[in-house]
Amino acid sequence: MAPVVTAALGALGPLLGKLADLLSNECGRLKRVRREIRSLKAELAGMHGALVKYTRLENPDEQVKIWVSLVRELSYDTEDCFDMFIRHLGDGGSRDGGFKEFFRKTARRLKTLGARRGIANQIDDLKLRIKEVKELKTSYKLDDTASSTQGHATVDPRLAALFAEEAHLVGIDGPRDDLAKWMLEEENNHRRRVLSIVGFGGLGKTTLANEVYRNIQGHFDCHAFVSVSQKPDTKKIIKDLISQVSRKDEFTKDMESWDEKKSIGKLKELLQDKRYLVIIDDIWSISAWRAINCAFPENNSSSRIITTTRILEVARSCCPDRDDQIYEMTPLSDLHSERLFFNRIFGSDERCPDMLVEVSNTILKKCGGLPLAIISISGLLANRPRVKEEWEKVKRSIGSDLNGNQSLEGMKNILSLSYNDLPSNLKTVLLHLSNFPEDYVIDRERLVRQWIAEGFISEERGRSYQEVAESYFYELINKSLVQPVDIRYDGKAQACRVHDMMLELIISKSIEENFITVVNGSQTVWGNSQCSIRRLSIQNIDQELASELAKEDLSHVRSLIITSGCIKHLPSLTKFETLRVLDFQDCSGLREYDMDGMEKLFQLKYLSFSGSDIWELPSGVVMLHDLETLDLRGTSVNDLPARIVQLTKLQHLLGDSYKKKIPIGIGNMTNLREISGFDITMSSVRAVEELGSLINLKVLYAQCKESQECKSHAEMFHSSLCKLGSYRLQSVLIHGVNSAMFDLLDSWSPLPSCLQRYVMGNTYCLSKLPKWITPALTSLAYLDINLSVITEEVLVILGELPALLSLTLYTNTVHKDRLVLQGRGFGCLKEFLYKPFGEGAGTLLFAEGALPKLEKLELWFYNSFSVSVAKAYGFYLGLEHLPYLKDVRVILQKRDATSSEVEAADVAIRKEANLHPNHPRLTLREED
Repeated sequence: MAPVVTAALGALGPLLGKLADLLSNECGRLKRVRREIRSLKAELAGMHGALVKYTRLENPDEQVKIWVSLVRELSYDTEDCFDMFIRHLGDGGSRDGGFKEFFRKTARRLKTLGARRGIANQIDDLKLRIKEVKELKTSYKLDDTASSTQGHATVDPRLAALFAEEAHLVGIDGPRDDLAKWMLEEENNHRRRVLSIVGFGGLGKTTLANEVYRNIQGHFDCHAFVSVSQKPDTKKIIKDLISQVSRKDEFTKDMESWDEKKSIGKLKELLQDKRYLVIIDDIWSISAWRAINCAFPENNSSSRIITTTRILEVARSCCPDRDDQIYEMTPLSDLHSERLFFNRIFGSDERCPDMLVEVSNTILKKCGGLPLAIISISGLLANRPRVKEEWEKVKRSIGSDLNGNQSLEGMKNILSLSYNDLPSNLKTVLLHLSNFPEDYVIDRERLVRQWIAEGFISEERGRSYQEVAESYFYELINKSLVQPVDIRYDGKAQACRVHDMMLELIISKSIEENFITVVNGSQTVWGNSQCSIRRLSIQNIDQELASELAKEDLSHVRSLIITSGCIKHLPSLTKFETLRVLDFQDCSGLREYDMDGMEKLFQLKYLSFSGSDIWELPSGVVMLHDLETLDLRGTSVNDLPARIVQLTKLQHLLGDSYKKKIPIGIGNMTNLREISGFDITMSSVRAVEELGSLINLKVLYAQCKESQECKSHAEMFHSSLCKLGSYRLQSVLIHGVNSAMFDLLDSWSPLPSCLQRYVMGNTYCLSKLPKWITPALTSLAYLDINLSVITEEVLVILGELPALLSLTLYTNTVHKDRLVLQGRGFGCLKEFLYKPFGEGAGTLLFAEGALPKLEKLELWFYNSFSVSVAKAYGFYLGLEHLPYLKDVRVILQKRDATSSEVEAADVAIRKEANLHPNHPRLTLREED
């Protein structure tokens, strides 16, 4: 051995000895840190029961509020300390072993000496604060404070639709019918007319307007619904109207670049030759109405506009002509108030017990006929024991705010009572809704994923995080704290909206409890200066406000949700080191924002760019090892970095452009529950094969294009689908026209026993019904399929699917001029869409007993052949044989059909719908 090497090793020996002693001491200290953090968390857990009890008091005094605030901040800081400990001192590396691993650990521990000392100081500070809080609790004698806590029942999410309909329709059927008649009368008087519905918050203005709209929309060429709110963005409102009215992509091309003037001109051009129906909801100022009204042409086509407002002067400005009408909302009558109240609590078949009649009448009197107040209180009482003392307690809590004083403040007191009665878990998720602006439609899945990422949800009674979170969502709906939006075939709401009054309440509660800081222009309230900002909702921000925000300490912000504003001036991501949720959904100008530092957001679990204008994924995303949701829907991101497969905790990888390749190595991402937006034929065969390894995958939306060179892709995709079907696969959408893949899929084996939804998102038609679609598919509830030939035998097989709720059939051939649906099968079906798009496709006839539960029907008459076939049979459809029918939508394509044929079809279908005992809502549209 060379002398120089021997000398070096001799010098290294004592150094290694010193390092060994240092590491031994540091390992001991590391264990002590772990023990102390566990002790801190145990101390806080011991106070959790008291915290829950005190937060549910109906009228907590100042001492309780102070103590609760101190414990809450202490809990946040302890969790942050624990997270910092994991970040800086966790092992976080490979396990190579040997000499190399020894030096790696040595270097890491030397590097983190400063962090260890900092965390030790934090722990000492937290221990001191816990001691002070415990002493304060004793001095305040908080253990003597009474509480009115109670549990909450499991909720069936399908009840949301029942309660929504029951609550909304009580007392408005008369005004609805009268106003609908007024809107349609004097159709020969071609002037545009305006109906303005006015009344204070909670009276049901929007509900009434929407019911009128739904009843008459079939009489118009086009229709749209927009909300204005207190801070209207005219350009956005006009573009929203254009998106709803226009059916041509060419017209809306480059719409994002239009300024306000051009947007108004485009809308006027679009509506110039149409009979239109528009709801402008929640107008707060005359100037807002004038800015929007100028976009609606007076084209002598008997067009109609419905506005809602709380302000009479605004209503008058909307209705300057004598042909217009102002309808002033009034509180519900005593009879309607009682019906709404008792049906909500007892159901329509059970009457109120005699012992509760008197107290019920007193409560109703205090509610003053306000539907929102009645619904809130009845939702509260529905979960209380039917004991007079309990109801008397509620009555006393309401006070006399609404007795002769129908004020907004009185309404807030009513809503506060419902809020105070909530268990702590529902309070938390309700307060989270203050992240979103007024009139914002909040997607259910977006909420659920954010709640989970924030740590609001715990597994319970064998239910997953997802199932528990969704049950919270439906509890909020069934307690009438939020309003359901877009209730689908299965009775589940896809989204919700928060009533203005409820939003005001939860924002005030969020500020009071330092739950969320809302940055909303001039109304921004930074909250308690002694408390850290924990969650940040940016709803409207300019450069000046962004500069002010940058001065704040943002190191404790757990969620950042941005819905509008000057994005490029936001503070750097490096300031948000404790983020769990980062949501840029629908943000414009995001490409100008510096994404450097994203890799430092080591706790990030939810990241959404959905609807934003980014072109490529920030490089730091691949370092977010705790990420569970990555949402790229509605973006121009087509290429994913190869290292994306390192995100092994990812559960939701979402896109919708179908231009992305499946990354090689995706088989290692076995936590994936949902993937969408990938192109099978663009991906490597190896990556397609790896899809079959995703044992937890429940949702798969992919494209498989036609390609002679890609038969191997089709074969491998079929193989992977068969494997996935034997695991947990619940929902499949296959977009594209790869005939080889669909031919292979004819023999899907083993049967996908968990499959609930199957969609063919394309115009390719199967030559026959796949063999795997049999009554053995006991979970299949939604089927969207394209068949070249539909026979009565096919309908018999489909009718035997035991759980089928929604069926969409596309076809280009039928074996008869008229296909008869016989009176058997389809025992559960609620929605049916029949769309023939070929030259030989005929029409349908519903026989007696067919589709016994059908509520929604959509039929297309594609061309002159289908119109002439219908004409030969007198345009008779058999709607009378559908006893539960509520909505009928008929599209008459005028291609090759004469005007007289189309007009005859129009008249006959309207007559048949009007004769139906349910008087279903009819939308009849003619298209070129």
